[in-house]
Amino acid sequence: MPSAVSSSGAVAALRLAATGAVAVLIVISGVWGSWGTAQYVMLTKGREHGTVEVTRCGPELCSGPFVPASVGAKTRDSVDIRKSVAVQQGQTYSVIVKPDSDEVVRSGPAGMLYAWLPLGGALLLASVVVAGGLRLARLAWVLAGAGGALLTATFLAL
Repeated sequence: MPSAVSSSGAVAALRLAATGAVAVLIVISGVWGSWGTAQYVMLTKGREHGTVEVTRCGPELCSGPFVPASVGAKTRDSVDIRKSVAVQQGQTYSVIVKPDSDEVVRSGPAGMLYAWLPLGGALLLASVVVAGGLRLARLAWVLAGAGGALLTATFLAL
C-alpha cells in the first residue's frame, strides 16, 4: 500500500509543478509581448522624441507628419503608428521614433501603460491558472488585482 500513497503524492507534485510552469510561462509571455514596445517608451535616452498629427488611417496603421521635439531628431513627412482605439485621425500624439525606421510609438504615461497592456492580460490569465491549478487563492487575487489595475489604468489614460 505505501507505493500507492507515494505515487499519488508524486502525481500531485507533478501536477503542481506543471501548473506552476504554465503560470510562469504565461507571465513571461506577457512580459515578452510588452517589451517589444515598452523598451522604446522606457529607455528613451538617445531616441527621437516629437509629435505626430494623424492625417490618415488604414486598416492596421495610421500615419502623419512627425514634428521633432528633441535635439537630433529630424522632421519626417510621414511616420506610421499602429492603429488602435486610442489613435484617431485628426489627433496629435507625443511619440518616440523606433530606431532605423519611420514607425513611432506613443510616449509618456499613456504610452507606457499601453505598452504593458499584454502583461496585464497575462496576469489576469495567470491568476486563473494559479487559483484553479495551484489552489493559491491569495496569490491569484494579487495577480488578478495587478492585471486588472494595469488594464483599468491603461483604459483611463488612453
